[in-house]
Amino acid sequence: MSLKIDQDHSRFRNIVRRRIRENLRRYISQGELIGRQGKDVVSVPIPQIDIPRFTFGEKQQGGVGQGKGNPGDPLDGHDDGQDGAGKAGKDPGEHILEVDVTLDELADILGEELELPEIKDKGKSRVISVKERYTGIRRAGPESLRHFKRTYKEALRRAIAGGVYNPAAPLVVPQHEDKRYRSWHQEREPVANAVIIYMMDVSGSMGDEQKEIVRIETFWIDTWLRRHYPGIESRYIIHDATARDVDRETFFRTRESGGTMISSAYRLATDIINRHYPTNEWNVYPFHFSDGDNWSMDDTLTCVALLKDELLNSVNMFGYGQVESPYGSGQFIKDLKEHLGNDERLVTSEIHDRDGIVRSIQDLLGKGK
Repeated sequence: MSLKIDQDHSRFRNIVRRRIRENLRRYISQGELIGRQGKDVVSVPIPQIDIPRFTFGEKQQGGVGQGKGNPGDPLDGHDDGQDGAGKAGKDPGEHILEVDVTLDELADILGEELELPEIKDKGKSRVISVKERYTGIRRAGPESLRHFKRTYKEALRRAIAGGVYNPAAPLVVPQHEDKRYRSWHQEREPVANAVIIYMMDVSGSMGDEQKEIVRIETFWIDTWLRRHYPGIESRYIIHDATARDVDRETFFRTRESGGTMISSAYRLATDIINRHYPTNEWNVYPFHFSDGDNWSMDDTLTCVALLKDELLNSVNMFGYGQVESPYGSGQFIKDLKEHLGNDERLVTSEIHDRDGIVRSIQDLLGKGK
């Protein structure tokens, strides 16, 4: 029976994965999953999976609950499928099933659908992971760790030594003193670790819609990178003419105005990396989102110099996503391509609207660095 249940559950999970893949691009562009995120899982609305239900016969056929009734009689169970007044209908309603999916499963589906490559990290860091490994035998322990063969051997050895073992009737009954249990010790080993540094332009030209696009895209970038780096950290920088190191909530809720000096964010990111994330121990992923409107060409050249001399030498990759805004010039991405277009460590992407989020994720993560 349990095997049958396991088979049915596996089949259901495969159906769910297929439905998620079919609707994933809509989920990404609309941001439906972000608000449904729990601690370790995401509730995914899966349309078009029929739920088993009772089907009632037509009224003309008679039966319990049909025809006129007396006061106090139970009402019939026929549902017209509407919340309020209206004519009765015979068509079934739409069934939406919410299924809990782990973030790891969601990341795998994202990678399969967008054909993202596996990320090869830069090596081990000093971050330590503790693992338990069974290495020996001891006389005490929980029954779940009892070693059957060693216990039987001890019982057999005692029976032979005591002269009670009969080869013709080889019955061996382990006693309390015969029991042996597996023992373990903890091994400490280094594991790969990573930090994501998100930078966003919050000047007057970045409106609520542009910030929402950034919010959706960073959620999926987070989901994918966390699949590869369990110990990942996230840092957040906002900037207009100056840059600030902030928390996640401030990053997405700040309303600013004024001019833009992108170099302020790049200087702050460089300082954070140098002080907290040495490149021989950390995999570093900065992502900068802006509408491409910078204060001056001089500041743009300063940004290019910071990238060449500092940032690109310290990171796995540097991603720049330019969100289209009716108020921004969009010039910055052109300048980056002109001065650093041949550097594979710099990856750029243009995001025209929400429908462009999927392509942007492919642009930024498609090289698997």
